[in-house]
Order: sequence, then structure tokens, then C-alpha cells
Amino acid sequence: MLTYSFNNIGSDSLYNYLYKCIRDDILAGKLKSGEKLPSKRTFAKNLGISVITVENAYEQLSAEGYIYSIAKKGFYVADMKNLSGIKPVFGHTEDINTSTDPGKYIADFTSNKVNKDLFPFSVWSKLIREVLRDNQELILAAPSYKGTEELRSAISDYLRDFKGIKADPDHIIIGAGSENLYGQIVQLLGHDKIYGVEDPGYQKTSAVYEANGVRLARIPFDRAGINIEKLLSEGVNVAHISPSHQFPTGIVTPISKRYELLGWASKEEDRYIIEDDYDSEFRLTGHPIPSLFSIDTTGKVIYMNTFSKSLSPSLRVSFMVLPDKLMARYKENLSFYTCPVTSMIQLTLARFILEGYFEKHLNRMRNFYKRQRDTLIRLISESKMSELVSISEEDAGLHFLISFNELDCTDSEFKALLLKKGIKIYALSDFYYDKSNPTEHTFVLNYSSLTEDELTKAVAILDRITCKPK
Repeated sequence: MLTYSFNNIGSDSLYNYLYKCIRDDILAGKLKSGEKLPSKRTFAKNLGISVITVENAYEQLSAEGYIYSIAKKGFYVADMKNLSGIKPVFGHTEDINTSTDPGKYIADFTSNKVNKDLFPFSVWSKLIREVLRDNQELILAAPSYKGTEELRSAISDYLRDFKGIKADPDHIIIGAGSENLYGQIVQLLGHDKIYGVEDPGYQKTSAVYEANGVRLARIPFDRAGINIEKLLSEGVNVAHISPSHQFPTGIVTPISKRYELLGWASKEEDRYIIEDDYDSEFRLTGHPIPSLFSIDTTGKVIYMNTFSKSLSPSLRVSFMVLPDKLMARYKENLSFYTCPVTSMIQLTLARFILEGYFEKHLNRMRNFYKRQRDTLIRLISESKMSELVSISEEDAGLHFLISFNELDCTDSEFKALLLKKGIKIYALSDFYYDKSNPTEHTFVLNYSSLTEDELTKAVAILDRITCKPK
């Protein structure tokens, strides 16, 4: 039985340490191609750790192409050396790049990095100087537990004017990134609640909830939205969803399902919906989708958003809007916290919004990303593989899905081959917790951080490659 010692893991989490141990053994050849890994339950028992820890390690290894899964059989080590057995369909394969150095990708379709040319450095530096000149006392004072009044008021105005959300500034809580706010929500609603997350979904959300010690239920998500019957059968109290742009599918939850969700929440006192409005600012076609919060009449929706995609993740500014009852509970139980975002950043961001720079910045970014998307779709449509692929959810945000109709290999094999050629990509199947029936041969193309030259080279490589095992 495969085994590892956890006596000296340093600052690593258990799952990350286990992931590194298995990864290193695969790269060193100690674990051979095709070798079956222990079942999650057996492995966890042997190592004296939780099944969830093993699960998270296997998911990360699978996402990076080190292992792959076979439904109802288990996990197996991917072929990391004999990639020559995967043959192209079109023409011949010139090696544009054979480097697997993670810092030298031709194109990284998994990156959420913001393009540095889009950040308004000159405006930001001007506003910082103004804040230093005009707000010296506020900068040196500890901010309210909710955040500065200036930023909360600016966010309230923005939500009203551009999203149709009526949010009282006193009900807005500023946090240092969404993860920080997830933890506060668990403390607010209770560790004894069952939290439902979408499957497929953003794995980091699940990891944060698990780190907070709550019970998770993975709820199937499809074109009709999250499965209400599964919410009921799993006894979910809190549903964490992204109705305006689900990741990774890009699907927008239909309005009928939105009202059904509100009905589900209203039937029990301890039921709530966390509406994660992740990157909804970048819907590239049509009008913004009305938020759940804006149509909620029973005080059951917690609205969340972040400036990570619209400005920069390094700012670490997110916020949530609490309904009346929860705001009163927050004030009573959690107001001892100090807002973790510096007053300097908050006051600068407030001016950026109130003086109209944020609106101009978003318009500029939307135009840029629309050009990026259109360029990528055009390159694909002009390629030989155009007849073998289909594109979906291209209007919803900063990524879309590409499905290969004729791909004679596993998702893991395809990702490994692309990685050898200098392209990093996620498969949609990587984001499923329930591996029994994931969507195969569909991949997520996040184009937000790529240049036109990188997109051109990436499509040229994709055009040459369709996998066929020996």
C-alpha cells in the first residue's frame, strides 16, 4: 500500500502535502504510467487522514494531468513520458514548443491574471496622492468593522445605478477577498449548517468551506440551474450559487429557477442563498442579468462580489450585502472584527468609483475582452479543426467552452500532450466532484490574460493535435 509520513509537512495543508508527495513520485517514476492509485477511502484509512483530504489531493493531481479517473474503477497514473504514442490527425506536428517549464507557457488558458496594460496606473496613483492629502486622519484611524463609510456608499451607488440592486450602505461588509467573507458567513450562519455548492464548480469555494469545518453537499448543476430536489434530499441549509455566470460552465440560471430557489429558501427559517456574482460585469452580450438579491422579498439572499477581476486580485477587496435580519445578527455577534482592508485602499477605491473612473475602466475592459474573444473564435473558425469542435457559452464572461467531437483519448491525456507543447488548459471534467458522469472532451478556455500572438500560436497547436492512443 502506498504510504507517506505527515510528521514534517511544514506550513502545507494536508491535502497539498499529499498532492506534492504523489506528484513527486510520479515525476520520479516511482509511480508508473497506468498504475492504479488506492481508493480514496482505503488510502485515507491507511494514512490516518480524512477522505476529503485524499479527495482534494486527487482532484488537484487530476486537474494538472498527473492522474486520470475511470468511472467506477478509480484513479490511475497518467502517461507522463510516452506522449509520442498520441498521434495527430491533421498533417504533421512541428514542435513549436516542447518546454514544460510552468513559467514558460505559450498560452495558459487556466490563468485569471489581469492584463497589466488594462490597469489604470496613472489614475490610481493620482487618487492615492489625493487621498494622502485629504484624508490623513481617516487613513490613520482604524476603519469600522464594516469598512469605511466612503467605500460602502460608493458601492451602494454602483449597485443601484448599474445592477438595479438597492443595498443600504450600512448592510455592506468589506472583506479581504471572498475567502475572508466565506469564513465570516460560516460564523454568522453556523458551523452546524449544511452548505450546498454547485457540481461542477469552483474548487476553491469548497476548500474554504471545508477548512471552516462545515459539512458540504455537492449539488448537481446543469443548464436548468442547481438541482432543487437534491438540495432538499441533502438537507441543505445554505446554497452557494453563481446564477449570473456559473463557473466553469458559464451558464446563466433561468429566471424560473431563480424564483424556485427563492421559494426553497423561504420555506425554512435557517435556509439562505449566497449569491456569488463572480465576474458578472463581463457579460459581453445583452443586458446584465437581474440578481437574486434584487428580486428577493423575504430577506434570504446574501449578495457577494469582488473587485479581483474588474481591477486586480492583489487589491484584496470583496464585499457582501446582508439582509436586515442577518445584518442585525452580524452586528451583535461579529462586530468585534476590524475590517482587514487598509483604509488607504478603501478610500482610493471609493474615489475611483464615485468620480466615474470605474465605469470607464469597465467599459474599456469589456471592449478589450470582447476583441480577445472574437479573435480566439475567429482563429478557431478559420482552422482545420473547426469542423470537429463546437463552442458554447461564449457570451457569459471571460472564458468559454470548446468541445471536441472526435477525440480518441482521455481528457488527462489531451491535457498532458498540450502541456508538453506549452499550453496549459483545464477540462470541464476537472471541476466535477461526482466523477461518475462528467462531461468529457469539453475544455475551458480562459482568454483574459492572453495576447493575440499567444492566441494565434495556441490555436495553431490545437489545430495540429487530436489524440489517438497507441
